[in-house]
Parts: sequence; structure tokens; C-alpha cells
Amino acid sequence: MDSILRAAAIYLILLVLFRAAGRRTLSEMTAFDFVLLLVIGEATQQALLGEDFSLTNAILVIATLILLDVLLSWAAQRSRRIAKLIQGVPMVIVADGKPLRDRMRKARVDEADVMTAARQSQGLERMEQIKYAIVETSGGISIIPRDR
Repeated sequence: MDSILRAAAIYLILLVLFRAAGRRTLSEMTAFDFVLLLVIGEATQQALLGEDFSLTNAILVIATLILLDVLLSWAAQRSRRIAKLIQGVPMVIVADGKPLRDRMRKARVDEADVMTAARQSQGLERMEQIKYAIVETSGGISIIPRDR
């Protein structure tokens, strides 16, 4: 029972911490982000298993984490409030070619990130060519160009 409670606590703590840390997709990870993820994984493993490194305990911890993930996913499908809390909502960071700096700061995105997305997805070269730039819940940036 101790393993299940530890797994649930670690799951919820990681959910809150990663939600607070902001959105970022795997394709946008730096080498440091990857190393940090490995370190977090190792620390989490030690916290989850404690002194009991048995196969039974490991299976119990893994099953608990997967069950919690499935339950939260199910709850998010049923409740818009829970979905918003867990997944967040898309955020407009550029409107009519003008960067919304307070929102960009909140999303930890700068103009270079927006222009990279604009070049890659739409072939745009200037901020003025962007009608809207939106940070999606996945961490990606969607670009809607102005009418040409």
C-alpha cells in the first residue's frame, strides 16, 4: 500500500511541476532538457521504490502511475474544467502582427520562436505577415497568416 501512495503522490507532484514549468514539445527539447528529464526520472524512481527494489513493487508502482494517467485522461474528457487544469488552453501571443509581450513572457516564448514557427509552417518572413500566433496546449506554435 505504501508503494501505491508514493506513486500517487509523485504522479500528482510531477503533474503540477510540469504544468507549472510550461509547455514544450519533445522536438523543442535542448540537450540540457533531456539530461534534466533523465535526472528527474532517476530521482522519481528512487522516491517511488524507496528501499524495496523487488519486481512486484516495481510492477505495482508502474501500474499505479498508468492507472492515474488513464483516470485523469478520462476525467479530462468528461470535464472541461479538469481538462483546462491538466492540459491548459491555447494562448494567442501575436495578434494582427503585434506581439503580445505579457502573454509571450507567460508562455516563455520570444519573437525568434514565433518567427521560426512562421517560417517553417507558412514561409513568412516578417511579424506583420502574421494575423495570429497561438501557443497550443501541446507546446507548438500555430501561425495564421494575414490574407495575402
